[in-house]
Amino acid sequence: MAVPRAKTSKARTRRRRGINMKLVAPQLVECGNCGNLIMQHRVCPKCGFYRGRQVITPESN
Repeated sequence: MAVPRAKTSKARTRRRRGINMKLVAPQLVECGNCGNLIMQHRVCPKCGFYRGRQVITPESN
């Protein structure tokens, strides 16, 4: 069984783990009804449509 010769430093460990912890911007798609940019598989907060149907009535601010 392989045994490490020296302790792995905190910096080396965190550098290795940090590669997979980067933040990713969400994928935005255009609403089919109003053209507003929304996240995929979500109801449009502007018009209340999802997959061509009105699901909610949007709040007017």
